[in-house]
Amino acid sequence: MTEQKTTTTEKFFRIAIAIKGLDGALQVAGALILAFIPASAVSGFTHAVITRDLLGDPSGTLARHLQSATENFLHGGTKTFAVAYLLAHGLIKLGLVWALARKIVRAYPVAALVLAAFVVYEIFRAVHTHSIALPFFAALDVVIIVLVLREYRQLKRAA
Repeated sequence: MTEQKTTTTEKFFRIAIAIKGLDGALQVAGALILAFIPASAVSGFTHAVITRDLLGDPSGTLARHLQSATENFLHGGTKTFAVAYLLAHGLIKLGLVWALARKIVRAYPVAALVLAAFVVYEIFRAVHTHSIALPFFAALDVVIIVLVLREYRQLKRAA
């Protein structure tokens, strides 16, 4: 019975770190795309989405939020921050996933602390930006933290 629980926990752990690895890779790719995409392409995309009623009424709440986000993104240091944040966040995740997949025991507490910092930041940003997605990502990170700590305890017991 204990062997089955370990196997199930191991499977969930592997799935969780695979999701984190995919997320990290997508963030790195997104950062590279954002770094090289011209401002005119971003504003053109926003204009096309709004004028084609893809978000409903062009003067509606979603359209206004998209327009505001685009303006904030294109002016000031928002684009630079987004590129730097996505690149750093993605590379950190990929490094942690690599270490966890290799079962480097010292990486487990580090991963839990880094993921906890991500949760705090995601919640902070969600409160300030009213993001719908960030609380979901924070909850996913909490689940992954629990799985990382469970796997860490099992590795420590086996050693």
